[in-house]
Amino acid sequence: MFVSYKWLSEYVDLDGMPSKELAEKITRSGIEVEGVDMLGAGIKGVVIGHVLEKEQHPNADKLNVCQVDIGEEEPVQIVCGAPNVDKGQKVAVAKVGAVLPGNFKIKKAKLRGEASNGMICSLQELGIESKLVAKEYSEGIFVFPNDVTPGEDALLQLNLDDEVLELGLTPNRSDCLSMIGVAYEVAAILDKEVKLPEIEVEEAAERTEDWIKVSIEAKEDNPIYIARIVKDVKIGPSPLWMQARLMAEGIRPHNNVVDITNYILLEYGQPLHAFDYDRLGSKEIVVRRAQDGEQFVTLDNAERTLSSEHLLITNGKEGVALAGVMGGANSEVEADTTRVLIESAYFNGQRVRQASKDHGLRSEASARFEKGVDPNRLQAAADRAAQLMAQYAGGQVLAGSVVAGEIDLEPKVVSVTLEKLNRVLGTNLQAAEVEDIFRRLKFEVKTDNEEFIVTVPTRRGDITIAEDLVEEVARLYGYDHLPTTVPVGATYPGGLTDYQEKRRTVRRFLEGAGFNQAITYTLTSEKKSQEYALESREPIKLAMPMSEEHAYLRLSIIPQLLGVVSYNNARQIDSLALYEVGSVFLKESGAELPTEEEHLAGAITGLWEENLWQGENKAADFFVAKGVLEGLFAKLGLLERVAFKKAEIAGMHPGRTAAIELDGQEIGFVGQVHPQQAKDLDIKETYLFELKLSPLFTAETEAVTYEPIPRFPSITRDIALVVDTNVEAGKLEEIIKEAGGKLLKDVRVFDLYEGEHIEAGKKSIAFSLKYFDPEKTLTDEEVVKVHDGVLEALKEKAGAELRS
Repeated sequence: MFVSYKWLSEYVDLDGMPSKELAEKITRSGIEVEGVDMLGAGIKGVVIGHVLEKEQHPNADKLNVCQVDIGEEEPVQIVCGAPNVDKGQKVAVAKVGAVLPGNFKIKKAKLRGEASNGMICSLQELGIESKLVAKEYSEGIFVFPNDVTPGEDALLQLNLDDEVLELGLTPNRSDCLSMIGVAYEVAAILDKEVKLPEIEVEEAAERTEDWIKVSIEAKEDNPIYIARIVKDVKIGPSPLWMQARLMAEGIRPHNNVVDITNYILLEYGQPLHAFDYDRLGSKEIVVRRAQDGEQFVTLDNAERTLSSEHLLITNGKEGVALAGVMGGANSEVEADTTRVLIESAYFNGQRVRQASKDHGLRSEASARFEKGVDPNRLQAAADRAAQLMAQYAGGQVLAGSVVAGEIDLEPKVVSVTLEKLNRVLGTNLQAAEVEDIFRRLKFEVKTDNEEFIVTVPTRRGDITIAEDLVEEVARLYGYDHLPTTVPVGATYPGGLTDYQEKRRTVRRFLEGAGFNQAITYTLTSEKKSQEYALESREPIKLAMPMSEEHAYLRLSIIPQLLGVVSYNNARQIDSLALYEVGSVFLKESGAELPTEEEHLAGAITGLWEENLWQGENKAADFFVAKGVLEGLFAKLGLLERVAFKKAEIAGMHPGRTAAIELDGQEIGFVGQVHPQQAKDLDIKETYLFELKLSPLFTAETEAVTYEPIPRFPSITRDIALVVDTNVEAGKLEEIIKEAGGKLLKDVRVFDLYEGEHIEAGKKSIAFSLKYFDPEKTLTDEEVVKVHDGVLEALKEKAGAELRS
């Protein structure tokens, strides 16, 4: 919201307070002033000139030589290239020595041989944005009305000596989307009175109700509609002061009738619309929902296709305005308009928002309806507009208004106690101080045993509960005056939960292992949403997706990580180790919202160990990925409870993929991307893993125990077993550990052989077994006894034979 300092001072006595000081006070009261702009900053030496003569430049077709009276003894000669310059005009003249925006200095010059002593200026050359200049002056110089005097300061006439405060309003403070609303706010801050405009409408004998009938079909969307009629208007430019104020507020002037409706919008915060009564096509206004597919041409001459979600103002047959958004071309006020119907209505903000969004028609009016207008200002705004049209358009106002519908105009009553105010704010305010704050806010208040019963004006629709009153007291008392207090009650030391601590452990471990953290979108396409999912669920689609590529919530992190790998490979970054801790979303039957589950995923590709010349480079493989996970499980104290089992997963290599189980429950997988999938994504050989974190983090673990360094030697036995090719090494390892008992401390695979020295359909797997007793030195007899039991168990349960 832009606020003209000079305009504001008409409603509140500012006592000449500097604009920056006022801005500071407003900011301290809770509404941020984002900036203060001096409209004519840097401009000097610009006066009003009277063009006495205009002649064609002898040496240039597009230049004119003008004799201009600038209030000095003799007229000055100025060469002007504006197409609309003419004899008799009052114009803005930058004299020799004047300075224009951008530190542009005016000097004496010769243009094609003719002397030029100054410059006749357009509004753009005086620092006004092109979009704010009236169309008739957008291509040339600005022409003043004839009641200005040559030599006067042009900046004063154009209101360029004004300062504009830009308020950064939050959505709840729609009351300050008007000059009167800001006046109430500033008056409360400065403890001043608000001077409202005096409305005196001289009415004709004819009555409005004889000219127009209003009916409302969509009463929920439009509870009340007020119509007034002004006849015998003469369309022309609005007064210069009004044009200047509109431009200062960021609105382009059009003509006196349209400018008056915009002026009221800024003054009262109530959007109005002016219809050409003779172009309405009937003597009635009907407010209804549009029909699906109904066509309507708005003021910008664009044909709009409406739906039943849009509210339409009609003449009983066809639309004449899209309610609260934009009028129709068929009822537009034009140069030949003589009779005007003024609309002042209360429209449902959600309905206006829907139409504004659907048609891309964001306007000053729609913004106010969306945030809420004061229903108690509807009649006053219509009367004030009628008064100004009579004054500045020469019209006659018909008697009375036509009012259709009704709306609750009763103000809300909200209560708060003195005890709550002081408890929440940490203050020691007295009842009289609080009452004074409500008086400054123009809130009616009654005090009953230190309870304040406050009647809140309808202009402050944001105040509905006691906490809102607490905020009002706090900001008017002054946030910088609130004492510093220490929280009361039990205090607890900060710290991470066990879950958070383990999540941090995971991140630190993987980063220590050489992984980089990735953060990817949780939104994906329908196809990708179901790839690599640990649990098969129906994907969840967004109600309003940004695009088809981001329309579904993911069930797995891996598709996004593969996208990162592909992106980097395409840019010749071939060696990557990435991980992400993020959420996936699982749809639950009968539940409105999905379950959010945290997963860990990783991707490794390229070289795992790189040596420039000293040694051999080592490429990432399945055992690198598996080894990283084993290290992580060991860090979490769960390694002995985790098992890797062969698995087949869509999109993964069938012979290099393992399911990961914790205490027999599957929690994820690790393996190589299927070669065809890698080819489709144009990536190198890549290894992936994904795990559910909740089972890992909630699993109970035993406290860390320490053992003394062994004083007795261990005994190692190596065995090479011949088994069927389909027997897994993991199964053999389980048998060995079970049969080895307490003396067996470690089992490792160190060789695998298949070839000409082994029977077809068989393979040789070699294990190293370490036996150890912390209490004594083992004898050969003790080791042989246990070792023979291991071999017997392998033969019995897996058909394993010692390789000769």
